[in-house]
Amino acid sequence: MGSTEQLPKMQYRFLGRSGLQVSVISLGGWVTYGGHVGDQIAFDCMKAAYDAGINFFDCAEAYAGGKSEEVMGEAIKKFGWKRNDLVISTKINWGSNFGSNPVNNGGLSRKHLIEGTNASLKRLQLDYVDLLYCHRPDRNTPIEETVRAMNYLIDQGKVFYWGTSEWNAEEIAIAWQHATRLNMIGPVMEQPQYNMLTREKVEKEFALLYENYGLGLTIFSPLKTGILTGKYNDGIPEDSRYANAKDPFSKARAETYGDEVWKKDIKTVRELKPIAEKLGCDQGNLAMAWVIKNPNVSSAITGASKVEQVTRTVQCLEILPKLTDEVMREIDDILGNKPAPLTRRF
Repeated sequence: MGSTEQLPKMQYRFLGRSGLQVSVISLGGWVTYGGHVGDQIAFDCMKAAYDAGINFFDCAEAYAGGKSEEVMGEAIKKFGWKRNDLVISTKINWGSNFGSNPVNNGGLSRKHLIEGTNASLKRLQLDYVDLLYCHRPDRNTPIEETVRAMNYLIDQGKVFYWGTSEWNAEEIAIAWQHATRLNMIGPVMEQPQYNMLTREKVEKEFALLYENYGLGLTIFSPLKTGILTGKYNDGIPEDSRYANAKDPFSKARAETYGDEVWKKDIKTVRELKPIAEKLGCDQGNLAMAWVIKNPNVSSAITGASKVEQVTRTVQCLEILPKLTDEVMREIDDILGNKPAPLTRRF
């Protein structure tokens, strides 16, 4: 299992403007649990995360066709964790079985949000989830219908907070406008991709949402699917995620290895290596610490198929104090992608 004795103390942040505290590092089930790795490995990784102080575990109805939720539910039951000590999330939109009748079994309609949430709770063996996300926007459903359905689920005690994943700023603002008009609860959190190579949405597009709505972020892909660790600099290792890709996203990405996008990313990662060496850490920990350095990030969701990956990720908390303004400027100079400040006209 690996010891957690030498790990730094976990840090917790409020989820946006809410009173809920989540660990700054969280563990997600995308790609791995219920699909890419065996159940025992998933159990071991979740136990290592819990022992390290991680209280937030993220899932979705679509991950491994619903099996990821089943594995997480089994782990909670297996270890006898107290429900009040955990923050569990899931996401609704794409359904849990891609081979089923697609009519009304996906999207953000009132029907699918309620039926999908009930099905997720059954797979998780839970009475409620702390966080429920709209897993991508559904532009065929009025946002007002989605807001009403989410508030119904909250009123039923099946969900405590709701949010979005990969919505744009305008869509989130519209949801808040409906919620305010209807005296309902708006989206508390958003789950976007955010890492050293992907910054525009988090650092610029959402700027007014933090200020006006207290939006919290639970970001995914802090290591850009492992690219920022440097392990793909000289090819695709045999034991890596891309070498054993089963999901369509990873397969497509692996097949393009060597194209101009890969070359540009790898060049940047190589140039970051001296900074990691200067700080006495590996590149994965530098990338994780950089993400958490952003005060708008409530939690960074990471994946793990090995216990060692969990413990190594948590060690990034030791690097945070070393990310001085000077070091952050050095990193920005290498990345060359810092978004321009939002221009106000008033």
